[in-house]
Amino acid sequence: MRTMAGPSSKANLGGMMMAMSRLRFIRPGIFVIVIVACAFGGYGFRPLHGQTNDDVVVAESLAAMLRAGRTVISLHQTEINDPNVGDKGFTGAKVLAEAVQGYKKSTGVDPSSIDPSTRHGRLLRAQMDSIVEVVDANQATINKKGLGFKAFIPATFGRLVNEAFSRRAGSDAEVKVTAPSALVRNLKARADAWEQKVITEKFMLPTWPKGKDFSEITASKGRKAFRMAVPEYYAASCLSCHGGPKGEIDVTGYPKEGGGEGDLGGVISISLYR
Repeated sequence: MRTMAGPSSKANLGGMMMAMSRLRFIRPGIFVIVIVACAFGGYGFRPLHGQTNDDVVVAESLAAMLRAGRTVISLHQTEINDPNVGDKGFTGAKVLAEAVQGYKKSTGVDPSSIDPSTRHGRLLRAQMDSIVEVVDANQATINKKGLGFKAFIPATFGRLVNEAFSRRAGSDAEVKVTAPSALVRNLKARADAWEQKVITEKFMLPTWPKGKDFSEITASKGRKAFRMAVPEYYAASCLSCHGGPKGEIDVTGYPKEGGGEGDLGGVISISLYR
């Protein structure tokens, strides 16, 4: 067993309100333009080292691309939720191009430089294709005039990308976003036994260093796998939905959790199967 630590550096690849996958739409007659994206506090990964199949590098790479994609969706929430504009040109290709730039800034690696014949290259390209697929599949929602809040937020985007990635990766890998049990709004995002143990025995301890991930070789769904869990923390932008007052209904129709800036808000879980 070993832990893999990422430095507490400035890496503004955001997260999002992971617990907002099941959403209730605002009535079409009500025009609401809101930014409900949650940019988790940035705790950066170690720099990647180019073309390699190393488990740690592959897992961190997938987490970095997911964060980059969610950040793009976060930054464009006002545009997405503009009820007065139809075709916004916010296509899968546009989102991927911006996500690649964010990934390069965070990791120092150009995805196109990673050999597509390696496991790293195959999985990263499967994830990038999934980003394009999800955005293009939601063009009708993104471009719907007369509707303000579209509910196409980073949490929903991330869940859909992870589902599409699982189809492409098959039995090779899986990416999931989960959270402490009290924060999970979508039951599909509930932590499994390994994730729950890492959350409670590692990430929730006051002595656990902020941003330090955890990894080990263990079982996942009855198979041997390299597993990595990456903690994410609430930033100020998260608190409009996850802050206080606790119990108040947020824009998505769920009660706020009463969280504070810097609190553990989510976990990216990556499994690389043997």
